[in-house]
Amino acid sequence: MSGIGVGVLLILIMLGLMFLRVPIAATMLLAGGAGYVALSGWLPLLNYLKTGPFFILSSDSFSVIPLFLMMGFIASRSGISRTLFAAANAFIGHWRGGLAMASIGGCAAFGAICGSSLATAATMGQVALPEMKRYGYSGALATGTLSAGGTLGILIPPSIPLIVYCILAEQNIAKLFLAAFLPGILAALGYMLAIAVYVRLNPKAGPAGARSGWSARLRALVDMIPIAALFVLVLGGIYSGVFTPTEAASFGMLGALVVAFAVYRMTWRALAGSLLETAVSTGMIFMILIGADLFSAFMALSGLPQYLADTIGKSGLEPYFILVLVLLVYLVLGCLMDSLSMILLTLPIFFPAIMALDFGLGAENTAIWFGILILIVVEVGLITPPVGMNVFVINRLAGDVPMAATFRGVTPFLVSDFLRVALLVMFPALTYGALRWVGW
Repeated sequence: MSGIGVGVLLILIMLGLMFLRVPIAATMLLAGGAGYVALSGWLPLLNYLKTGPFFILSSDSFSVIPLFLMMGFIASRSGISRTLFAAANAFIGHWRGGLAMASIGGCAAFGAICGSSLATAATMGQVALPEMKRYGYSGALATGTLSAGGTLGILIPPSIPLIVYCILAEQNIAKLFLAAFLPGILAALGYMLAIAVYVRLNPKAGPAGARSGWSARLRALVDMIPIAALFVLVLGGIYSGVFTPTEAASFGMLGALVVAFAVYRMTWRALAGSLLETAVSTGMIFMILIGADLFSAFMALSGLPQYLADTIGKSGLEPYFILVLVLLVYLVLGCLMDSLSMILLTLPIFFPAIMALDFGLGAENTAIWFGILILIVVEVGLITPPVGMNVFVINRLAGDVPMAATFRGVTPFLVSDFLRVALLVMFPALTYGALRWVGW
């Protein structure tokens, strides 16, 4: 069997194992190892395993992952999410649907510290769900809002999947962070607009809350100062050139620790829990990275990515038509897999094919644009029926809301997502245009 045939066969076997609930790291290790042996033999595989995993575990580039994870888990356990929600609620909570909009604002702000979609959804859900229930919000709107709002955690920097994409695609992390800002802001504004339309059509779904006085608003802004300082420390340090992304992650983790203990009186038990969660998540991510690295090496040996790129290039199909097909594949996979696993699995196959197409943007701009697009689409998959991971997390937190109601509640946000993806496909400069504005 040819290398391409072996590649296709093992991809199908790997997908079958995933549907059988075999862990993604194990499926990639098995498929990559079996393919490497089939094409090169046992000794080359053992030689590769002698150096490949060591490079990943010792790489400075990948060390940013546990640091940002630690920063996010500290933020989750310290009560920062309550401050963010309270600040947003103080200004817009008295609007019709204002509590839901405040939840979106809180998710966006918390995502700038956390970097995880599921963690953002779960943490903000614990804070915002009781408030929306107390004010009589419908279960569909409350759970739909928080399911969709959680997806902002992965788009607004820092984002773990975005960091992994940068490393695998050999792109600048700081540039991708900056490129993600405008799409992230558009996402938050689009979700708030969806809420406004929803409550206009169904006023009882999101009644107005109590209006906060200016003293309460000022107090909320004062409470935000430590969090804003942490945000400026991390991203301001990167964009000013003072820190590398790895250094910024180190200072961000240390800053989150100082804020958690000095301002929010974080307990040592909570810190121990944050360390444990960081260790478990880092171990899981690094096992997936090792499996993805072996699978990528096997893909390179098989020649399948290059064959796919050459075939697409000679097909005569319009580049944008091919891009839409790739995004549809990501959307379907997003209903079944987490975003990080999906990016690691598919990037060795699709990235060369997309980079071989001529969109008239240049190689770097194309890579940035494609990275932002797939990040958005895989997150849409987290709230898309029949299997949306964020939906299940929030629905479980709500307890008494039927799953069908939660899926109805995410529908307006899905419409907003599809419109945003269409906008970014038609106007790629919305992603890389910010780089030109700062002179990069």
